[in-house]
Amino acid sequence: MIKIQHLHFSYDKTPILKDISLSLPKGGFLGIIGPNGSGKTTLLKIIAGLLKNYRGEMTLEGKSLSSLSRQEIAQKIAVVPQDTSIPFSFTALEIVLMGRTPHLKLFAFETKRDVDIALKAMELTEVRHLAHRLMDDLSGGEKQRVIVARALAQQAPILLLDEPTAHLDIKHQIDIHNLVQRLNRDKGITVINVLHDLNLASLYCQEVLMLKEGSIGFHGPTKKVMTQDNIEKIFEAKIYVGQNKDTGQSYYLPRS
Repeated sequence: MIKIQHLHFSYDKTPILKDISLSLPKGGFLGIIGPNGSGKTTLLKIIAGLLKNYRGEMTLEGKSLSSLSRQEIAQKIAVVPQDTSIPFSFTALEIVLMGRTPHLKLFAFETKRDVDIALKAMELTEVRHLAHRLMDDLSGGEKQRVIVARALAQQAPILLLDEPTAHLDIKHQIDIHNLVQRLNRDKGITVINVLHDLNLASLYCQEVLMLKEGSIGFHGPTKKVMTQDNIEKIFEAKIYVGQNKDTGQSYYLPRS
């Protein structure tokens, strides 16, 4: 569904991404991890069509991303960005309804169906009770869940998330990732999730891409890739990898 070949990207003359090649089939769930400044968010922005001046080739369903309009891309790809600041004072429902924009004709207004879709997305992220509250009045975690609801209301077959639970408590971290996992499993939504939390990456992602200094360090099935040696090479930090006796799931802790 998504194919990237020999991708290079620079800000001014500073290389950010170097020779990135990967493919993700329909229904895949890819986690991207790596140190700060390794190019994770930049790669996500390129996949979302937000950055154009790259070298290499990226195709979406066999079509070059550069040949698609913004509306066509938005009908295919929904994004939960790292920055959830809202420049104007909108209600939570108004923000979620913005996810319906790619499906509306020019100057058209939302229909009852669009409102129903938005409210359903708010139910899934447990923010429907905030529908008529101003975004300015919400906590950071509440705002983040509203932004996730906006992406779900878009009903795109591809969902990109950039640290989607960074501001959430542990309950809502688990709830959001469980929701995304269900959408991936039951609806066939393709997911690319940028994460700092190694435990969440291990728990939810089918594949993991490890970036370091803009290059691919390791890429493959999660259990095969997320080894102690690989993680220590990528992050240049000592870690401990244990195994939950009840679930068999690996877990990751820092060590001195």
